[in-house]
Amino acid sequence: MPISVLSRPLLRDFGKRPARSAILALSGILVMLFVGDVARKALVEAFVHGEFPEALAIKAEQLPLIFPVHMLTGGLALLLLPAVIALRRRPIHRWLGRIAAVDVSIAGLTALPVAWVAPVTIWSGAGFVAQAMLWMTFLALGLWHIRHRRRARHRAAMLLMTATASGAIFFRIYLALWAIYGQRRDFELFYSCDAWLAWIGPLVLTAWLLRRERIGSKVLPT
Repeated sequence: MPISVLSRPLLRDFGKRPARSAILALSGILVMLFVGDVARKALVEAFVHGEFPEALAIKAEQLPLIFPVHMLTGGLALLLLPAVIALRRRPIHRWLGRIAAVDVSIAGLTALPVAWVAPVTIWSGAGFVAQAMLWMTFLALGLWHIRHRRRARHRAAMLLMTATASGAIFFRIYLALWAIYGQRRDFELFYSCDAWLAWIGPLVLTAWLLRRERIGSKVLPT
């Protein structure tokens, strides 16, 4: 979930509640480190497939060009999107945003064949395709809004796009939890659910936060 939605109130509370702010800051650092590690693994796995599980190894064999491009651009997206959001008030935001848009477009387009080639289940493949389509849709909406100088709508579309992208992170978290607590016979069912819930959860939460923010801005005195 993009934390920039809550950044302003957290900054206002920093001086009032130092202990709470320190905990939140530490949590933010841990999240960034985890995201960085996921991105690092994706970048490495674009070229090294030796430790892949069978489901991914098949994709790497059948898509020798598309698969590494997807892993590379997907890993870069996990690094670029938070940077674009963090630097939204800096001149570099526009140029970094353009680089991120190209990267996201390539990652989204290559996700479609990667999802459908030898999927674990049809439902898991459909979940990854839906995630990629929605990802690119939010990107297109964000670009459309900024071209027409609708900054608030552009920001909302980009946050929703980032939330959808964060499904790659939550997917791995849930998969790791299943490896610890799950049972082998339920793997396909779990994998199919994970392919949907990993991105639907942060997307719905971000949409709810944006709605609360919009309602709050309307009722605040001017």
